[in-house]
Amino acid sequence: MSTRAYAAQNAKSPLGPFTCKRRDPLATDVEIDILYCGVCHSDLHQARDEWHDFAPTAYPCVPGHEIVGRVSKVGKDVTKFKVGDLAAVGCMVDSCRTCSSCAKGLEQYCTSFPTLTYNGQDKISGGVTYGGYSERIVVDEAFSLKVSDKLNLAATAPLLCAGITTYSPLKHWGAGPGKKVGIVGLGGLGHMGVKFARALGAHVVLFTTSPGKIEDGKRLGAHEVVVSKNADEMKTHASSFDFVLDAVSAEHDINAYLSLLKLDGTLCLVGAPEKPLPVAAFNLLMPRRSFAGSGIGGIAETQEMLDFCAERGITSDVEVIPIQKINEAYDRLLKGDVKYRFVIDMASLKA
Repeated sequence: MSTRAYAAQNAKSPLGPFTCKRRDPLATDVEIDILYCGVCHSDLHQARDEWHDFAPTAYPCVPGHEIVGRVSKVGKDVTKFKVGDLAAVGCMVDSCRTCSSCAKGLEQYCTSFPTLTYNGQDKISGGVTYGGYSERIVVDEAFSLKVSDKLNLAATAPLLCAGITTYSPLKHWGAGPGKKVGIVGLGGLGHMGVKFARALGAHVVLFTTSPGKIEDGKRLGAHEVVVSKNADEMKTHASSFDFVLDAVSAEHDINAYLSLLKLDGTLCLVGAPEKPLPVAAFNLLMPRRSFAGSGIGGIAETQEMLDFCAERGITSDVEVIPIQKINEAYDRLLKGDVKYRFVIDMASLKA
């Protein structure tokens, strides 16, 4: 079926109106009319082909993997949803479903690589997948998620990427009561990291380069806020953290944060800097520290996160925009001029 969308036609073009094709729902598919779609920093990278060596962009590219909408059609074998239900789609729409990772509910680490919501290889219709900057999407119910009507839907959309990207490692490394957890960077990812770490019961310390973010960091849930450019402030926290979540995508000194870890502490990178980050060997050797990375979460864990948010009233801090302002939003995103996530009201696509 023909579907209105916004797409980048090449790496240098602004996003503009585009018509893509969606398959008619198959037996286990749900068709979702998209209400809101979050704007992830990776959307900008993909639209501009800035990850060419890892994931070259196929054009036209319709970004968007933070999708919240309402089910408009269901296939004959669908059991999880009915027409009218709220539903969500995150960063992936399929996987091999048979490898060891998929068998453990870790579809994001599928050994054949998951089918990404956009700029992925569409195993059913052929070609590439098109994302959430569009009026509707068709997805197998196994990769669709239930959404509570208790939460603001626009503010829920970023949970599908920024939310699960921070929730998953915090849960995996046991952030909770009695643990000292650092969050590096207060942006789209970092602000969710602060909220989740606090909700999980950890003592939360935010690290930011901007003194202007101190009060906001505390409002979001940080017990302490450290301006990382202040060497004396950093020294007071040396070798004291159980876990540090680094949500910075720009080039930065990773060693300054490794030195904050205690024995057997872990620093996990969820930001994606364009260039490799030099690591001093002795920052890992002494005292037996770990430097790790984490992707999103599997479908079950993402549903767990959405349910956790519904119970605790947790959403993203968002600025809602019409689709016609997406290029302006990309420019502002590069400047860090958003608190803390843009979300597109997809009703504007029909304006």
